[in-house]
Amino acid sequence: MKKSPDFASSSLKVKELSRLLGCPFEGDGGTMIHGVSSLEKAKEGDLVFLALHKFRPLLEKSRASAAIIPVEEKYDRIPVIKSKNPYLAFIKAVELFFKPYRLEPGIHPQAFVSPSAKIGKNVAVGAFSFIGDEVEIGVGTIIFPLVNIFPQVKIGKETVIHSHVSIREKVRIGNRVFIHNGAVIGSDGFGYLKAEDGSHTKIPQKGTLIIEDDVEVGANTTIDRAALGETVIKKGTKIDNLVQIAHNVEIGKNSILAAQTGIAGSTKIGKNVIMGGQVGVADHVNIGDNVTAAAKSGISKNIPSKSFVAGSPHLNIRDWRKVQVLLPQLYDLVKDIKKLKKKVEELENKIKGSSGV
Repeated sequence: MKKSPDFASSSLKVKELSRLLGCPFEGDGGTMIHGVSSLEKAKEGDLVFLALHKFRPLLEKSRASAAIIPVEEKYDRIPVIKSKNPYLAFIKAVELFFKPYRLEPGIHPQAFVSPSAKIGKNVAVGAFSFIGDEVEIGVGTIIFPLVNIFPQVKIGKETVIHSHVSIREKVRIGNRVFIHNGAVIGSDGFGYLKAEDGSHTKIPQKGTLIIEDDVEVGANTTIDRAALGETVIKKGTKIDNLVQIAHNVEIGKNSILAAQTGIAGSTKIGKNVIMGGQVGVADHVNIGDNVTAAAKSGISKNIPSKSFVAGSPHLNIRDWRKVQVLLPQLYDLVKDIKKLKKKVEELENKIKGSSGV
């Protein structure tokens, strides 16, 4: 089994790149671009981008051969491509020059694929991967070596599953999903009932997990199947490494969960939600749309849409900032209170003494 080429194109003229990006250019359109780089490390033949005017001194010093700059910026030392969103245009340019490592279509002779599995066209299955009974894999999907797919899993088209991923039985995965190394998809939820003798009886986790289209799941992330019904990760959501999503959780469209976030069971998260690193969410909590939770927030109750929270337990971001400003002053405040308390006691003693009580 061969790997695909690393680069989509070895070089492009500025005018060709401009056309592909759908952005106008100024300067010598025949200048050849061979790759992309940062402003600081660029060399001749590289393309760079300038997102903000304050970084222009770096562009002035750069050895790059062309740059993507804001529409309102004026620059003529090298050819420029003008964009309303230079960063986004640069990302698209990176995709034109670079393609990540992918397996060529085909099933490796050392992979095991059940005779009852349905494998679409141009699917790649790497060495030592296991494809169980009645699995369905869509067109163009790539399964890297050492992936374990349990029976009755359904996977859409153009999905990429990296090595050491385990996908449990009856899980459903959509189109263009990326699952990175070591993720565990559809493992049992953590549910136990405590008996009178103190022992713990496992609650059967008979539900499933649905991952919709265009979701990305980071390395060593775990997403549990539902106890009953479904755990659901909706379209366009991006999940970082080392995230734990418990049973019966629902995450809305286009949400982002940063590393080490933990979502407890039966929590419902709206669309366009952003959670920073190490956010913890209690069970049975409802979080509205367009909510942002700062890193290390501890969310213990419902949050309405369009909120920005921080701290543990969480507070509105404005209140949290006020608390953070006051915290360094608490030690001095306590000392002052002790002094006042002592003075009050002295005054009370004087009053008692003068009154003969």
